[in-house]
Amino acid sequence: MSLTDLLPAGLEPLMAVALVVLSFMTSLITATFSLGGGSLMVAVLALVFPPTVVVPLHGAIQLGSNAGRALVQRGHIQWRFVLWISLGGSVGTIVGGQFASRLPETALQIVIAAFVLLTTWLPQPRIVGRSRVAQVVGGGVIAAVSMVVGATGPLVAVFIKGLADRRHLVATHAMLMTLQNSFKVAMFVLLGFAFAAYLPLIVAMIASGFAGTAIGSRLLVKVPESAFRWGFKIVLTLVALDLLREALF
Repeated sequence: MSLTDLLPAGLEPLMAVALVVLSFMTSLITATFSLGGGSLMVAVLALVFPPTVVVPLHGAIQLGSNAGRALVQRGHIQWRFVLWISLGGSVGTIVGGQFASRLPETALQIVIAAFVLLTTWLPQPRIVGRSRVAQVVGGGVIAAVSMVVGATGPLVAVFIKGLADRRHLVATHAMLMTLQNSFKVAMFVLLGFAFAAYLPLIVAMIASGFAGTAIGSRLLVKVPESAFRWGFKIVLTLVALDLLREALF
C-alpha cells in the first residue's frame, strides 16, 4: 500500500504533507494567541477541497487540535463559561445543520467580520460575559453559523475575552471549540458525510497539531501580558479583515 492509497482521491502526497505542516503551524498560533489558526486552516482547505468538504473536514481536524490544547491546559479551564455556551451550541448545531448548504455564505462572512471588529475594539457589554441567557443564545447562534462558515473561533472568543488570566482565556476557548466541533462532526455524520475517506489525513493533521499545541503552550507563558493582549486583538482584527476580503473580492 502506497501513501497515495491512504489519501483522498485527487490529493497529491506533497499537498498532503503541506496540510500536515499547516496543522502544526495553525495549532502553534492558536495555542499562543488563543485563536486565528482555525480561520487560517479553513481558508487553506478551501483552496484544496470543494466547498462541501471544507466545513466537515475542518471540524474534524479542529476537534482534534482543540481537544489536545484543552487537555494540555485543562487546569485553567473556566467551566462556568463552558456549560452555558455549549448548552446553546448543542441546539444551534442541529438548527444550523438544516441550513448548512442553503444560507448565503458571503452575507454571513460580512456580518461575522463586522461583529468581530466591533467587539474587539469597543468596550464589551457586561451581559456578554456574565449573563447565562446571553451565553446560551450566543452559543446557539455561533454553533449554527459554524455549520455554514466553519471557523467561528473569533465569535466564541468574544464571550470570554474579559477573562483576566490569559491561560484561562486560551484553555477555556479550547474547551469551548472542542465541544462545538464535536457537535459539528456528529451532525455531519448524521447528514451522511463520508469521513472515512479522509481519516488518515485527519489523523496526521491532528497529530502534527498536537505538537504545535505543546510548543505554543510553552510560548504562551513567555509572551509578556501586554504583548499577549495586543497580539490577541491584532489576530482577531486580521481574521475579520480577511473574512471581509474573501466576501467582497
